[in-house]
Amino acid sequence: MSKKVPLFIDGEFIQSTTDQWIDVTNPATQEVIAQAPVATLDEMQRAVASAKKAFLTWKEVPVSERARVMMRYQALLKEHHDEIATILASETGKTFDDAKGDVWRGIEVVEHAANIPSLLMGETVENVARGIDSYSYTQPLGVCAGITPFNFPAMIPLWMFPLAIACGNTFILKPSEQDPLTPTKLVELFEQAGAPKGVLQVIHGGKEQVDFLLDEPAIKAISFVGSVPVGQYIYRRGTENMKRVQAFAGAKNHCVIMPDANKSQVISNLVGASVGAAGQRCMAISVALFVGSAREWIPEVAAELAKVKPGAWNDTNAAYGPLISPQAKQRVENFISQGVTEGAELLVDGRNCEVEGYPNGNWVGPTMFSGVTTDMEIYKNEIFGPVLCAMEVDSLDHALAVVNANPYGNGTSIFTASGAAARKYQHEVEVGQVGINIPIPVPLPFFSFTGWKGSFFGDLHAYGKQAVRFYSETKTITARWYESDIADVSGPNMTIHLK
Repeated sequence: MSKKVPLFIDGEFIQSTTDQWIDVTNPATQEVIAQAPVATLDEMQRAVASAKKAFLTWKEVPVSERARVMMRYQALLKEHHDEIATILASETGKTFDDAKGDVWRGIEVVEHAANIPSLLMGETVENVARGIDSYSYTQPLGVCAGITPFNFPAMIPLWMFPLAIACGNTFILKPSEQDPLTPTKLVELFEQAGAPKGVLQVIHGGKEQVDFLLDEPAIKAISFVGSVPVGQYIYRRGTENMKRVQAFAGAKNHCVIMPDANKSQVISNLVGASVGAAGQRCMAISVALFVGSAREWIPEVAAELAKVKPGAWNDTNAAYGPLISPQAKQRVENFISQGVTEGAELLVDGRNCEVEGYPNGNWVGPTMFSGVTTDMEIYKNEIFGPVLCAMEVDSLDHALAVVNANPYGNGTSIFTASGAAARKYQHEVEVGQVGINIPIPVPLPFFSFTGWKGSFFGDLHAYGKQAVRFYSETKTITARWYESDIADVSGPNMTIHLK
């Protein structure tokens, strides 16, 4: 019998009373390894009630004590790092190294959350007018919620609840129903770190459970990571219900290759950035713009890409694992076929990929097109698979025009030996995260994850200072004290007389 994934409500792991369960499968074998519950209305309401009650006491806990919880938590995450990565690999299909990277990037955010006292400091100005001082405090919002995707089941939950809770809020997590075992382990360790009862809740399910979070009046802020249509939906419905919402959506990330770039570094970085994690990441490089004579490198990139082999999570020679589901595999293969129909040249074909010993896996091999144009569907859509589209442009200005015309703005990069070209690109490109000779420019947690345009809906981004502002409210005080009220301390018994 498959393992039943528990809910986490009011400080306890409990079995749901639902009669609806979602199979959790190993993407390399299709074996059902667990079943996630579709939480009932009563269970969700209990989670909200517990979070509301816990907030009343948690918000009063000194910020230094909240920081110590995060310090203990990051220590436990490090201690159980490989265990978490093994669970993660089993339900996502990621290679072990990739799974470890997923966990580590989440740990870095928890380390950042341990610095919360300095991040919550307010501001003060003395004598804004004669005898009047102004100062501000940073205070928590209340109950917050997070809706996370399948592709980073450790990192993205850790983007959300540690910072929100460190700010003094309580949190309800709704992880992806496709890989809920990893978040369950994260919550187990959080409880061991000494988090008080009710500070964190976990519910499972699908659209009905998401809509509940979006509509529930007690929830003040929603964080979401996922696809464009769902992100738009969540942002609209959440804001219509007067919630603060940050929704990270799709991407189409471009890499610009200048003729003066280091060719070997370009080829190595393009291969890893395009097919790593089977292309199932919002910062993957999916379009390579070869400027001028750099177009001559396209066959060499294709030759190196063709050498890359997917495999099982514990295969040390595997570059990446399977896609998350048969449906995801079919979608990617449909795009590959459409690219051929549209007239792009298929240099490397990842369809009909086989991995020995795993005939039922959701395998798609590395794929590369050349001759791609901006009117093709393989260019316009986020394929979310190991597919690289190569385009040829005449100049850096031409490359900028292509990138800036794209509706997405998550990440981009340029490879060049010219400081002037790099500066022009970073200054003029309309994308939120830019890499210079770095293919995937994901910032460390003391910055913020700053996608632009159609890649993000909201005002304040994930982790860093922006996340602290997202999960908090500023209270500003203006104060005057009259000198005539100063106490006069006199006499042998230190009697206090007011003037």
